[in-house]
Amino acid sequence: MMILIVISHKASSGASDCYPAQCSSLRKGGFVLLKGRPCKIVEMSTSKTGKHGHAKVHLVGIDIFTQKKYEDICPSTHNMSVPHVNRTDFQLVDIEDDFCNLMDDEGNMKNDIKLPDGDLGKEIKSKFEDEETIIVSVVKSMNIECICGMKRSTDK
Repeated sequence: MMILIVISHKASSGASDCYPAQCSSLRKGGFVLLKGRPCKIVEMSTSKTGKHGHAKVHLVGIDIFTQKKYEDICPSTHNMSVPHVNRTDFQLVDIEDDFCNLMDDEGNMKNDIKLPDGDLGKEIKSKFEDEETIIVSVVKSMNIECICGMKRSTDK
């Protein structure tokens, strides 16, 4: 008689947070990891092939969470990591200690996202205090979630 023991491991290396893509296939407006941060590509230029080398791609990206600018140069034939980026809309239900209580379309609650700093956070708090129905957009990438935008709900 043979006994089979199955041990499951959950990968936590972050490998599923991104996928490889050839540098030449990236496009302005797309996403890429620059210096380990998920960035939206805002500028991209390709130099001509040199005498002994590959064409180089110069990428400029803005971090989708901090708005910090990053740059990198990579041979066009090399692979770059592209992060999986998801955007979801939630209705703002309450604000407690600068954390937002959010509800998705199916009624599931989420209460672990902090109110954003700066003007966006002030605007959300102000409209919520004025008892407006607010929809916030949450961006998730690399196991980080952040409110990146808001709009007034059209439902009454």
